[in-house]
Amino acid sequence: MSVFDLTPPDETHRAELTARLSPEERRVLLAHGTEAPFCGAFLDNKRTGVYVCRFCGLPLFHSNAKFDSGTGWPSFFAPYAEAHLRRLRDISHGMLRTEIVCARCGSHLGHVFPDGPPPTGERHCLNSVSLGFVAAGERFPNPLGRGGVEATEPSETPY
Repeated sequence: MSVFDLTPPDETHRAELTARLSPEERRVLLAHGTEAPFCGAFLDNKRTGVYVCRFCGLPLFHSNAKFDSGTGWPSFFAPYAEAHLRRLRDISHGMLRTEIVCARCGSHLGHVFPDGPPPTGERHCLNSVSLGFVAAGERFPNPLGRGGVEATEPSETPY
């Protein structure tokens, strides 16, 4: 369950948001690509706030759920809200993995693995290019113009 509107963007919004993306963002978010390890903008980010979907602005992870996995990608042990992620079976590249996508817009975020720290034991391994960041005290982005909770500051973090 979520207090955010998880209705997917309509075709007009989707076209507008896609036009704003760089070629690299399109490759990762829309074509399920992966950025190179150890080069993402958020790998070493230590600021307090919330990571959001780069495409639609949906909150995805609190900064206090972030940990250094040593993998070269930003990693989190728990999502902002489980309802904000969709888990898909991924059998690409000869591997069996669980892909995670934004529950609202379907953008590719990364993968989740069962080798993370407590309390969940999960490692959500994300592409920095799939994310935006909202520092504590700043308002959430509202690219879909939905207002309401979408235009508020992030709430207290659960961890």
